[in-house]
Amino acid sequence: MKPLRSQAVEIGARWRPNGAFLRAPASGKNSPVADTAWKAEPSMPVQMPLIPPERLAQAGKILFIAHLALGDFTYLQSCFRALAAAYPQLEIHLWVDERRRTANAAEWPHLRKYALYDWLAECPFIARVYNETYSPALFAQSLAAAQREDYPLVVSLAVLERHKYATLARKISRRGFVVGQKKRVRPYDVMKYLIYRKLDASIPAYTAASHRDQHISDIYAGWFTQLFGMDIPARARFPVLDIGAHWMRYAHEQFVAWGFRQAQGQGPGQGARPPARVVFLNAFSKCAERSWPLERIIGLIRTMRCDPAWGDSGFVVNVVPEELARARALFDAEGLAHTHLFSAEDNFFQLPAILSLCDLVISVETAVMHLANAVHVPVIALMRQKNPEWAPIDKDNSIVITAAGRDDWVDRIGVQDVMAVLAQPVADHA
Repeated sequence: MKPLRSQAVEIGARWRPNGAFLRAPASGKNSPVADTAWKAEPSMPVQMPLIPPERLAQAGKILFIAHLALGDFTYLQSCFRALAAAYPQLEIHLWVDERRRTANAAEWPHLRKYALYDWLAECPFIARVYNETYSPALFAQSLAAAQREDYPLVVSLAVLERHKYATLARKISRRGFVVGQKKRVRPYDVMKYLIYRKLDASIPAYTAASHRDQHISDIYAGWFTQLFGMDIPARARFPVLDIGAHWMRYAHEQFVAWGFRQAQGQGPGQGARPPARVVFLNAFSKCAERSWPLERIIGLIRTMRCDPAWGDSGFVVNVVPEELARARALFDAEGLAHTHLFSAEDNFFQLPAILSLCDLVISVETAVMHLANAVHVPVIALMRQKNPEWAPIDKDNSIVITAAGRDDWVDRIGVQDVMAVLAQPVADHA
């Protein structure tokens, strides 16, 4: 079936829906109208950097501190790669701070297996990762190890509780050049004022309002312009994923096991006929306000099965490892045909490998929608209105449905809102 740009209802092998932004229907005076896709501003002009070039040239290593999620690294990776190429003598070290840090040992297994660590381990431009910060004891050990490195340069990219991360940066490097994110300090907040005074330089805090027409990749690139005076062209900001042959082989074998593809050497008419297309569904985010209930995923599958355009589809339902047991019980009770649960339990690269074989991704506001862009699979993203800068970067291959109200959570977007997008001509989405 040929890829179509005219009718969403006829999505085939690949769908390129012109990057529309739609809001979920609402009634009355607050009824939404079609939103326009973000337009990246031209690259920021190269300016005098916050970190003096001579200091950077003399440094053998630099530490970045971030409370890093998969979505963050999807776009920050291009900045780290550009820095490594510009300063090949510079080792890039990364402190990944786990904001879910807890003394509850029951939580440690899934925190230890955070998928981002697999991705970072395969990045040749990242020399060291501090990835054991998920418990108070391990945090203390990691802090001591970082202090022994005596870093000449430390940069905090944290955008939450910036003052706390400024403190952490200075704790790690008492003598080095320290840069941090800095938010406006109220006159009575003397403690934060004193903390920020310990920084050698600062990056102003960003807000969605202050960067209204910029994508998050533009904002990150702007940070590196401020820090190092380097320009990262727009084309270099597109996410890249190098999926190894081992994981692609795993994905093909999994599709055969699910009945979504015929086994090698199996001719037409042998075995059950695979579904015409495969849809990847993701309802999970770290935050409740960006998640869908699994029951709604079941409702979406049932509704799509009743639609002639989607009746012959297979479904892969993404589940985070810690929710897998509950999801299995729920889906086993439903008995949905050609529907399989998936969780990247062994390695992060299982996820993009499976994504790359699908024909469409429908995901809530989380890393999956960005990874879909990285592997060039069409995506329908369900988002709140609060952070438009986090929309998928590939406008030609993405549609965003935003919740109707400014403060609405993603769960206010319903199954029929998704079906309405699938049924409308692409021209209506532009």
